[in-house]
Amino acid sequence: MSYKIAVIIEEIGQSYQSAIISGISLGAEKYSLNVSAFTSFSGDMDNPRHDMGELNVFNLPDFADFDGAILLTNTLSHQAVVSDILERITIAGIPAVSIDNDLEGFYHIGIDNASAMRVVTEHMINIHNYKRFAYISGPAENPESSARLNAFRTVLGEHGLEIADKAVAYGDFRAPSGKAAVEQFLEELPEPPEAIVCANDVMAASAITALVSHGLRVPEDVAVTGFDDTYNSHNYQMELTSVVRPLELSGELACKMLYNHFHGITQKRDIILNMSARFTESCGCGHNALSDVNELRELNYRNFSNFESIQAYMSVLNRMSTQLLACNNFDEYIASLKRIAVEIHPDEFYFCLCENWDSETDVDRSTNSNKRRKAVPLAYTDYVIVPISYNNGEFHECCRIRSQDILPPVAEDGTEGKLYFINPLHFGERCLGYMAIRSTRLPLQNIMFETFCINISNSLENIRKLMCLEYAVKRLGSLYTMDTFSGIFNRNGFMQATEDIYKDCVENRRDIMLMFIDLDGLKGINDTYGHSTGDKAICSIADVLVESCQAGEVFCRFGGDEFIVFGADYTEDMAKKLTKAIQENINKVNDTGFNPFILSASTGYVIAAPKKGEDIFRFVTEADQKMYDVKRKKKLLRYA
Repeated sequence: MSYKIAVIIEEIGQSYQSAIISGISLGAEKYSLNVSAFTSFSGDMDNPRHDMGELNVFNLPDFADFDGAILLTNTLSHQAVVSDILERITIAGIPAVSIDNDLEGFYHIGIDNASAMRVVTEHMINIHNYKRFAYISGPAENPESSARLNAFRTVLGEHGLEIADKAVAYGDFRAPSGKAAVEQFLEELPEPPEAIVCANDVMAASAITALVSHGLRVPEDVAVTGFDDTYNSHNYQMELTSVVRPLELSGELACKMLYNHFHGITQKRDIILNMSARFTESCGCGHNALSDVNELRELNYRNFSNFESIQAYMSVLNRMSTQLLACNNFDEYIASLKRIAVEIHPDEFYFCLCENWDSETDVDRSTNSNKRRKAVPLAYTDYVIVPISYNNGEFHECCRIRSQDILPPVAEDGTEGKLYFINPLHFGERCLGYMAIRSTRLPLQNIMFETFCINISNSLENIRKLMCLEYAVKRLGSLYTMDTFSGIFNRNGFMQATEDIYKDCVENRRDIMLMFIDLDGLKGINDTYGHSTGDKAICSIADVLVESCQAGEVFCRFGGDEFIVFGADYTEDMAKKLTKAIQENINKVNDTGFNPFILSASTGYVIAAPKKGEDIFRFVTEADQKMYDVKRKKKLLRYA
């Protein structure tokens, strides 16, 4: 039996998340779990509307359809989103493993943050005799971040040291936070700190770069430490003092814990992994310079291979961006995206669009049957269309699936141990759909994958706007040609619809029929029942013409209560038949008894072969005169 697992994670391009995802991928294959990793990129765009659209992907899974979940809620920057996810998982009643954040009621894999930070801080004080510290923290509300900062403060206090509030900077675990913190310290502190302790390696590496840009040497002027050991020590300008932790093992163990749960294997709720401090160049412990030539060659080869991979990926991204933005319609867009899908060689690629993705108005906020939409207001539609379904080298027919199913039926091929990345398609708050990608070759955890997703979303929005512009042009054309009151052509529409065929009739001496229809007694209806009832009478005549003109005739509301009908290759018998049909349909309206008035109209027509230079409205005038003769005879009969 294959088990479905949902993973909740944000910013998969970061080193910490990437390492854990790699472990989950190994665990999925090892324990035959099919994993859907719901991922987003938010928080680094300085655009709340963009973040809203990204975070909406976490509303996509119906956890009742999954057998278990793996949570990295410490990577999510919006607590309201976290609370909503936890509530839905609890209601679904499925087992879940939380990595690092210890959440009540869930399995937990973590580390002893306090002990690890204590070891690092005591080393800096006892071995290096640093006394003037600064600290770069993660978000204040993040449990891991708080545990590390509190441990740091505790150790300082035990050694009689203090740290000013200005010497603590709160970041978000991303590189820009490290640089911003250094700028803050150099500007606000009376003198540079002797050592900067950081809550992770990414901010530490960025802090070192910022210090060097200001002419400060590391560690001679300022020592720096990191945490998590996510930076390969020899891929940076110096080796980082850090805390080594088995991130990849965390992901693999999360899969194992769910496997044990499904198979009734006894296990502890909580696993605390061992860590070890690694003291090296950046704190002043010297460096472990590479001396083995083969190791240096291996390092150079790895770096060159990474560089080549990045260059190739960037080339694909640039080509994709220009090709997609050059598309003029949806069919071109899908064809272009299919070519790109082949080029990046995914194992599976599913492009899923909300049924209202091309809507001209705001996305309906109540389309999804799941009513618990607290954190993110815009929802996925109950069904999505899948215009691109690529599986193991083949494209499959477009299909329509329930959004809660996530993947189309073709994905259910019996293979176990799959890992899919589910990424949102959106523009600002507007929810367009999602992509599901599985690849054993494409570096989906690479930071460039974010650019890949953004390019596709932006180009899709470009197509949506082109389509909306086309809709608007059509509507404007309709307003120009249609009588919005009666729902049939106005004079402009009549002229456009008859122009070409009338010219052909002139050139080829074909007979035309022009009929003029006038509503009888409109003034009396208005005076007796009001103008709204009179308007209904006018619309009733328009409806009668729709029902009566079934041989390709063109008709319109000429003005007020007057209508005209045009037909090509008409005979006298055809004109009489049309006149009879109009009268019969008027009788049908009267037979319903719905109206307080008796609907009546007078008609007159002319049949002729138009000559060059003769305007169609010459025949309108002639038909009008014949209609007037009919109307006059009706009045004489009425008073006879």
